[in-house]
Amino acid sequence: MTVTQWSLVALGLSLLWMPGCNQAKDAQAQQGPQAMPVKVEPVRVRKVNETTEFVATVRSRDAAVLQPQVEGQITRIFVKSGQHVNEGEPLVQIDLQKQTATVHTQEANERSRRAQFELNKVQLERIKKLYASGVVSKQDLDTAQSAYNSSAADVEALRASVNEQKQQLRYFTVEAPQSGVVGDIPVRVGDHVATSTILTTVDSGHGLEAYISIPAERAGDVHLGTGVELMTDDGSPVAARITFVSPMMDAQNQLLLTKAAIPNGTKFRNNQVIHVKVTWRVIEAPVISVLAVSRQAGEMFVFVVTKKGDKSFASQRQIAASDTIGNQYVVKSGLAAGEQLIVSNPGMLVDGMPVMPMTAPPPGAGAPGGEK
Repeated sequence: MTVTQWSLVALGLSLLWMPGCNQAKDAQAQQGPQAMPVKVEPVRVRKVNETTEFVATVRSRDAAVLQPQVEGQITRIFVKSGQHVNEGEPLVQIDLQKQTATVHTQEANERSRRAQFELNKVQLERIKKLYASGVVSKQDLDTAQSAYNSSAADVEALRASVNEQKQQLRYFTVEAPQSGVVGDIPVRVGDHVATSTILTTVDSGHGLEAYISIPAERAGDVHLGTGVELMTDDGSPVAARITFVSPMMDAQNQLLLTKAAIPNGTKFRNNQVIHVKVTWRVIEAPVISVLAVSRQAGEMFVFVVTKKGDKSFASQRQIAASDTIGNQYVVKSGLAAGEQLIVSNPGMLVDGMPVMPMTAPPPGAGAPGGEK
């Protein structure tokens, strides 16, 4: 064959092939894109706690901050930080020599005034006898009686002063007001302390409370007995209840102070900052897996299956959800019970995409990387 003849044959074959190719494309277009296998679960409604998480501060009702009631120089420290002490056990000794000298001086003054009192007493008895005999005048008797009364008052005043100074002596030994653990001791032997100086603390480890500040918009939802969960460092919750609700709001930050008593034996410490969950009420709401949720621009979305004839499609739905319970979200709005929720590969779906609902995991979902 010549080149011209071969060209004619090729042209004829191409004309015969093109109608068949167009028919295949038309058939594929009519059939549409292939449906993607997805795992679906029905949306279920269950009773859940409506909670809000806050930051709280642990405070102790039985943690004593010790300050001296007298001024002076520290001469001895009986304990160490972290040591357990019993109630009444001495902790710090302040120099009491000056106070002891004051007591001795007052006692000497009392003895002197008592001697004068005894003399005035004898003198009064003598004047009374002489007055009865008519030897002395009524004025002499009155003078002796006045001297006796004055000396008696002086003795009584000095006795009270001596007792007061002796009572002051016990303030120079700072004792533990309760049993507990001694905290930091910032002072040293030889330091001069005033009544405003902090010597140490004694914490019994009991009587802990969580101070929780509730915003004004939720103030009406909290009351005595409201349940709370106190989160420990390892994430385990400790159940407690609100035991105090302030009668007024904080004027500056519009927060309501509440307190929750912490059970004894927990691992919380005084002044520790912890996370707490306040349970407002028990509600019925849809609960869905976190794997079904995708986020876009900070908003939460899910895909549900919608039907058009005998075909299924992925329909994107925006939802609002609260805190997680385990690996599930509590949905506030956007879903209804019974809807078919797509729980696999939400990041690969688009709104209106054909899907093939499956109750078992779709092919390749069981292994990382889509193993088939």
